[in-house]
Amino acid sequence: MQRRVFLMKLGALATAPLALNDIARAATQTYDFSPQQNGRVRAPENPAARRLAAEYRFVTPGAFSVAISPFAAPLASYATDARTIVGSEPDYAQLVADALGLKLALIPVAWEDWPLGLTSGKYDAVIANVGVTEKRKQKFDFTTYRLGLHAFYVASKSTIQSIREPKDIAGLRIITGSGTIQERILLEWNQQNVASGLKPAALQYFEDLTSSVLALQSGRSDAIFNPHAPLAYAAATQGNIRLVGTVNAGWPLRADVAAATRKGSGLAAALTEATNGLIAGGQYRAGLTRWGLQDEAIAHAQTNPPGYKDA
Repeated sequence: MQRRVFLMKLGALATAPLALNDIARAATQTYDFSPQQNGRVRAPENPAARRLAAEYRFVTPGAFSVAISPFAAPLASYATDARTIVGSEPDYAQLVADALGLKLALIPVAWEDWPLGLTSGKYDAVIANVGVTEKRKQKFDFTTYRLGLHAFYVASKSTIQSIREPKDIAGLRIITGSGTIQERILLEWNQQNVASGLKPAALQYFEDLTSSVLALQSGRSDAIFNPHAPLAYAAATQGNIRLVGTVNAGWPLRADVAAATRKGSGLAAALTEATNGLIAGGQYRAGLTRWGLQDEAIAHAQTNPPGYKDA
């Protein structure tokens, strides 16, 4: 099954600090939610990555076991058979498994459960939109694979045109995720606004995107601030919200999305080598483009780079 939609409305793109070629990209994006995934990009084995992983004992011999949170298209969701996990995160996991010469075993988890499962050895890695933070680096190793881009979206009929800096959120009611990097950014912005004599934003928490969008449309909330990819997909497929600004997860520093592995296991170096091989070979960008996320591509993967500095 394929769904063909417009990536963004032109008016929304014009207010976002994304690449200028986004505005020129008027073509439609096709999303494939079939269980067959015939268009999935595959990659050759990477001998260097395999050598780096030689001493690591995989949870299941011959397989790369990856925890995925399949609740946010186009990153990860269930296919039309309600069983197969598809999206950009499974595609990246498959490419890494190919590079390591392994089969891929996807393990669906609730996002908040990934740290315990990884620590207890239920899977080899977590590929579930996890941002690099200094606090998380104390317990896990990371391989970056996508920009940590977060975005502000408002109802299509909202009068808000741009949210790019702390003063822009003063007095607004903003939906975000509890215990997330985006929440920390908003709290930091609130502190700056209060110090400047501005009213802080009121943070709101909803269980799912559907409830969040309804809150925007009913006027109970002014904006959503969460990871860019799922919101961009919702805007493209539903047309009832629009983009008004993006922020890197490590604002004002850089903090990318990364595959998490057990601290000191040695697997992160192999995943970084595999990812850089995929970047050089073109499979990495092709995989992101398949889900309309090419603007979140990184130029080079890193192991344990500086992350967001937790409060």
